[in-house]
Amino acid sequence: MRRLKVILFSKYSRMGASSRLRSMQYLPLLAEQGIDIEVCELFPDAYLQARYGGSAFSAKKHVWKYYWRRMVQLLRAPSGSVLWIEAELFPYLPYWLESMLRRSAAPFVAEYDDALFHNYDLSSSSLVRRILGKKIDRVMRHASCVIAGNGYLAARANQARATRVERIPTVVDHRRYTKVTHGEREQTVIGWVGSPATQKYLLDIRHALAQVCAKHNARLLLVGANAQMVDALAGIPVERVEWSEDTEAATIARMDIGIMPLVDGPWERGKCGYKLIQYMASGLPVVASPVGVNVDIVRQGENGYLAADDAAWADALQRLVGDASLRQRMGSAGREQVEREYSLAAQAPRLAAVLRSLLQSDSAPTGTASPRVEQFDMERR
Repeated sequence: MRRLKVILFSKYSRMGASSRLRSMQYLPLLAEQGIDIEVCELFPDAYLQARYGGSAFSAKKHVWKYYWRRMVQLLRAPSGSVLWIEAELFPYLPYWLESMLRRSAAPFVAEYDDALFHNYDLSSSSLVRRILGKKIDRVMRHASCVIAGNGYLAARANQARATRVERIPTVVDHRRYTKVTHGEREQTVIGWVGSPATQKYLLDIRHALAQVCAKHNARLLLVGANAQMVDALAGIPVERVEWSEDTEAATIARMDIGIMPLVDGPWERGKCGYKLIQYMASGLPVVASPVGVNVDIVRQGENGYLAADDAAWADALQRLVGDASLRQRMGSAGREQVEREYSLAAQAPRLAAVLRSLLQSDSAPTGTASPRVEQFDMERR
């Protein structure tokens, strides 16, 4: 089989979570499938380090240089290759720059793992809404294929009249995660993984957390939250740990239950449930808000519980905290589900087939149906 050349236009290097999860982690397995990836990230590590370090001006002052470099990379893309675009080429710039892709001979796939189109169509700026509100829809419409991480994103692509839409979930390398043996700890640990941007959702269930921790001598382990969240959860025994890619799997293995509270909003419906998949890969039962893709990942009473209000959260957590055998059974079911549906091993061949089919479709004679890759069924049992 001839090796395929793919140019990946990612937003970040591995330091950026979306780039790392949706593309970078696939590269070794795609190479084994005969696909060579050249990575062209838009923003270098220095940009992210400055941004996360609180130096917004330092992060932004070189943006135009990064955009110019991307323009050159795009113009130099070799013929006979496939272009793999993470969401868009030029964030916050009008679509006419993206339209260069239409003039390129190379087919391209557009990849989405969150509802970033809401940066534009739900912006507080009327100017942004007017100029950029339909930008992502136009990128989707002209892509050879849109890869969507969940049904909400796929629905948007279909609404935008995308030619082809494939659903590939966010996955983990399950081999990195140690399966927890439940009942070994004296104090049950309820765990959450996230960032300061998403920690606000914990406040919606703090009463349930306080009730369960007080009644059952449980405690909370927060990974990626800031110190202010510990103060906001005063009265609940909390341990806060800084997030690190190198230590996250080992830290999750210190938990007994994984939680993912959300509000039901447009941004939240676009999330791909990555933390749920991480918990399940570690053999943890999960409790989550019934929002977006969570209702596909969490199978009620099988690998965890969906909780819509404070009473449901308290009930689900109390059941799990009080029954190590239930945690073990649900955790095992979740781990099996990850290996079957949400692992690199399961999805890499599908991604490879999508990328290969784009070049085949592009070279197919007029009137010849392009190859169709079976879509991922989120309801598959």
